[in-house]
Amino acid sequence: MLVYTAKKDVVFLLDGSDSTRNGFPAMQDFIEKVVEKLNVGENKDRVSVVQYSRDAEVHFYLNTYTKTKDIVNLVRGLRHRGGRPLNTGAALQFVSDTAFTNPAGSRRQQGVPQILILLNGGRSVDNVDTPASVLRQQGIIVIGIGTRSSDSGELQKISYDPSYTLSASEFTDLPSIQEKLSSLMSTGLVRVTPMTPTVTVERQPKGRDVVFLLDGSDGTRTGFPAIRNFLQRVLERLSVDDNKDRVSVVQYSRDPAVQFYLNTYATKVEILDVVRGLKHKGGRPLNTGAALHYVKDNVFTVSAGSRRLEGVPQVLILLSGGRSSDSVDAPASALKQLGVLTFAIGTKRSDSKELQKISHDANSALSVSDFTDLQRIQQQLQSSLEAVVIDILPESPTVLVYTAKKDVVFLLDGSDSTRNGFPAMQDFIEKVVEKLNVGENKDRVSVVQYSRDAEVHFYLNTYTKTKDIVDLVRGLRHRGGRPLNTGAALQFVSDTVFTNPAGSRRQQGVPQILILLNGGRSVDNVDTPASVLRQQGIIVIGIGTRSSDSGELQKISYDPSYTLSASEFTDLPSIQEKLASLMSTGLVRVTPMTPTVTVERQPKGRDVVFLLDGSDGTRTGFPAIRDFLQRVVERLSVDDNKDRVSVVQYSRDPAVQFYLNTYATKVEILDIVRGLKHKGGRPLNTGAALHYVKDNVFTVSAGSRRLEGVPQVLILLSGGRSSDSVDAPASALKQLGVLTFAIGTKRSDSKEMQKISHNANSALSVSDFTDLQRIQQQLQSSLEALVIDITTESPTVLVYTAKKDVVFLLDGSDSTRNGFPAMRDFIEKVVEKLNVGENKDRVSVVQYSTDAEVHFYLNTHIKTMDIVDLVRGLRHRGGRPLNTGAALQFVSDTVFTNPAGSRRQQGVPQILILLNGGRSVDNVDTPASVLRQQGIIVIGIGTRSSDIGELQKISYDPSYTLSASEFTDLPSIQEKLASLMSTRLVRVTPMTPTVTVSKNSSHR
Repeated sequence: MLVYTAKKDVVFLLDGSDSTRNGFPAMQDFIEKVVEKLNVGENKDRVSVVQYSRDAEVHFYLNTYTKTKDIVNLVRGLRHRGGRPLNTGAALQFVSDTAFTNPAGSRRQQGVPQILILLNGGRSVDNVDTPASVLRQQGIIVIGIGTRSSDSGELQKISYDPSYTLSASEFTDLPSIQEKLSSLMSTGLVRVTPMTPTVTVERQPKGRDVVFLLDGSDGTRTGFPAIRNFLQRVLERLSVDDNKDRVSVVQYSRDPAVQFYLNTYATKVEILDVVRGLKHKGGRPLNTGAALHYVKDNVFTVSAGSRRLEGVPQVLILLSGGRSSDSVDAPASALKQLGVLTFAIGTKRSDSKELQKISHDANSALSVSDFTDLQRIQQQLQSSLEAVVIDILPESPTVLVYTAKKDVVFLLDGSDSTRNGFPAMQDFIEKVVEKLNVGENKDRVSVVQYSRDAEVHFYLNTYTKTKDIVDLVRGLRHRGGRPLNTGAALQFVSDTVFTNPAGSRRQQGVPQILILLNGGRSVDNVDTPASVLRQQGIIVIGIGTRSSDSGELQKISYDPSYTLSASEFTDLPSIQEKLASLMSTGLVRVTPMTPTVTVERQPKGRDVVFLLDGSDGTRTGFPAIRDFLQRVVERLSVDDNKDRVSVVQYSRDPAVQFYLNTYATKVEILDIVRGLKHKGGRPLNTGAALHYVKDNVFTVSAGSRRLEGVPQVLILLSGGRSSDSVDAPASALKQLGVLTFAIGTKRSDSKEMQKISHNANSALSVSDFTDLQRIQQQLQSSLEALVIDITTESPTVLVYTAKKDVVFLLDGSDSTRNGFPAMRDFIEKVVEKLNVGENKDRVSVVQYSTDAEVHFYLNTHIKTMDIVDLVRGLRHRGGRPLNTGAALQFVSDTVFTNPAGSRRQQGVPQILILLNGGRSVDNVDTPASVLRQQGIIVIGIGTRSSDIGELQKISYDPSYTLSASEFTDLPSIQEKLASLMSTRLVRVTPMTPTVTVSKNSSHR
C-alpha cells in the first residue's frame, strides 16, 4: 500500500569501482540534487552514503548529520574509491547489517520508511539474490538505478519491485530520471517487520496466502514428478490473477530453499511456469522441524508477501515422504499460535503421529500410499481450502486478539514512600489474579518488588495454582529503601523474568504483560529499558498515583493509553475494570531478546553442565553414565557455592533435569542424579541439544555466572553419531567461551566429537560407557586447571595487546571552553603514538554536554594523518547541563558496536578515554556498570573541577582514574595513560570468549 510519508531514512549506495571513475562527479551532483529536495533533520529525513567496489565503506551514517548543508558539503568532497571486482551482493549485505541498524541511526523499528538508492554501473561478480531478498524481508525499499553498462535483470532482482528500477544511458544523464525518483520517494511502502506490528490496510477482495512445503530429500526422488503435478492441479483452482490468492513454494531436505515468495509472482501463468520447471533438491537428513520454523520466520511475514495482519487466512500445505530427523513439536506449535492452518500430507513412509502434530487439526492430516496416489485426496484438500476464505475489511492500526493464556508479571514499587499503600497493592494484585485462569498451560504469574534494586518473590513457573499465588501475595512484606530506580527494575525484569528458564513463553508467542504499580518518580533513566521491553513485545501497563510522574509512566507504558492512574493506592479498585479490558487483549509481537545483566561479586567457582545422550542407543550404558556423574559431582565444591551443576538429557529433544541454580547442596544434586531415568527416543539430535544448552542453560536466569568471569564447562557424554549438524552450535558455544569436553564411545563419530570439544585434547573416548572410569582422572585434571579467582580488585588478567579500539569521550560543556584546545592537543599526541590502521588500532571521537554527538566512528578513518587533521578542526560544542551518564550509555549503544567499527566480538580490547571537567547532573552508575560488563576499559581523566569519586565509579578500576589540575597540564599524565593503554583486561563476556587457564588447586 502506498502512503505519503512525512519522514524517511535514505541510504545511497554508490558503485565506486574502476569502471565508474569518469561518471562519479555526475553521481555526486545527482545525490546533491536529491538531498536538496529532502527535508533533512533529526526527526525528519535522514541520509547516509556508502561507496563500494570489492568491499564497502560508510562515508557517513544516518545519524551523523542533521543539516542539508553538512551533507551536501560532504557529498561534494567524496573521493572515488576505485578497485575491482564489483561485489554488489556483499555491498547490499553490508548496508543491511551496518547502515539499516539502530546504532547507525536507522528508525526502522519505529516504522519509518527505509529507502536504499543504488547507483550502479556494471554487473556484479558475486550473487545478489540472497542479500536482495533479505533487504526485501526487512521492508527496505530498494530503488536500483543503472546505466547501459549495468545488468538490467540483476537490477530488477535487487529493486523492491521491477517498477523501482530506473535507467540512464550514462551517469551524466541522471537528471533525466530525477522526477521519476522523486515520485517513487514521495511514497513509502508501509511494511510490517518483526519490530513494527502496526499496519494500516486497505479493503481487499477475498483471499488466502498458500505456502507449499515440499519434501525434496533423497527419499522423494522418484515421487517428485507426482508432487509437481499435484501442485499444478491445486494451483489451477486458486484465484491468483485478481490478487485474491497468493502462493509460495519452499522445498527442503536438510535445509529449506525458497523457490518463490508470496509476493514474487502476481499471475497464475508465471507460477505454473515455475512449478513445471521445479527440480528435485535432494539431500538428507529430512529436517521437517527446521523447515517449519523457516517458513514461519521467513515466508509467513509481511515482507515476503503475507497478509496475515490483514486477516487473510494463512495456509501451509506440507507434502512429506518420511519421518523427520529433528523435532517438529515447537515449530508446529508456533505455526498454530500464529494462526497458520496446516495441512500435512504424508505417505506410508511418513510418521502419522508426526503429521497429526503438524496439522492444525486431526482432519487436516491426510495420507496416501505414495505420491502417485495424491489425486485421491485432492478433492478433500480443495474443499478444506475453499472453506477458509474470508472477507478482508479495513482494520484498526493494530491487530487486537483475544488471548486464552498470558504471562503476567507484577512489578511493585516497594520504596519507603509506598509503605502505607502497600496493603492496598496486595489486595489489588489478589483481585487481578483471582480473575485470571492460572495454570501451567494457561495464565502464569510472577511478582517482583523493587526500590534501590529489585528482587523476585516468585517466577512465572514457580506456582501453577491461584490459591498458592494469592497466599504468597498476602504474605508479601514491604521492602523499603531508596532511591527509587525504576529504570534498573525494568531492565531487571527484562533480563531475569521474561526469559525461558523463568517460565516466560514469549518465544512461543504467548502475550507478555508487565503491570507496574508505581508511587513516585524514578531517580534513574527509564528510556532505554522501556524501549527494550517495547522491542521485545512486552505489553507494559503503568499504574501510578498522584505522587507518580505521569510523563515518565507514559514513556514506560506500551502506549500512552496503557497508563492508568488512581489518586492513592487505596483507590486502585476504581481502575480494575479498565485494567481487565487492557489485559483481555494482547498486541501480538515476537521479537528477538537482547539481555543485559547486573552481576554481584561471587566466590571462586565453575559452572558445570552435563549433557547426557539419553537416546535408545544408550539404554544399557545409562547406569554407567549415572555412576560416572556421581563420581565427578563428588569431587566438585558445590556446598560453598563455588561450583554449580546442571544436568540435561537428550535424544530427539533436550530435557533439563535441573538448572545451575536449582540446587545449592551436593546432597540434593546426588539424590537427583541417582534417581535419573533414561529418557529414550530417537534420532540423536546433538546439534539441537548443544543449541538448547547455549540458549537456555548458560544464561544468567538459569544460574550461569559467565558474565562474572566464572568458567563455563560443558561435559557431553554421547554414544552415537548425531542426526543433525553440530557445526553451528559447537562454534556458538566456543564463541560464548564455553569449554566443552566431549566424551564418546566406539559408536560415536570421533571427528564430530573433536568439532564439539573446545580443543583436540578435550575430545575423550572410551570403548563403551562401562569404561568411563578410565578417563575420569584425565577429565578431573582438566577441570581443576580451569580455576580463576573472581574479585572486584582483579577480575581479569593483564596481557600485552597488539591492536585496540580507542574511543575518546570529550566533555564539551560550557565549563570546558577554555580547556578545549588543550584536550585537542592531548588527543593528537595520544593518537600519534598509536599504530592506526584498519587491522591495527582504530580511533573514534565523541563530544558531549547535554547530549552526545559522534565526530567520527572507529571505522571512519584508517590513517593517523586523517584523524589528527579532524581532531585539530574540532569545534567546542558548548551547552549545559553535563549529562555524563547519558553520554556513557550513548557510546555503549552507538560506538562500541559492529556497525560503528568496534571489534569487541573478535576479542579486540575496547578502551574508552573520558576527558571530563565537572560533575555530572545525571546518574553514572548504571551506564558505567554496563560498560564494565561489556569488557570496555574506561580510563577517566579529570581536573580539579571534576568529581573524583564519580570518575572512580566510571573508570574500569580506581587505578584507571587519572587527574591533572587543569586541561593544560594533561601532558603530565601522558606517560601514565600510555602505560595503562599498553595492557588490557581480559574479560569473559558474551562477546569475548577468551578464557585464561591456569593450573591451580582452587575451584571453578
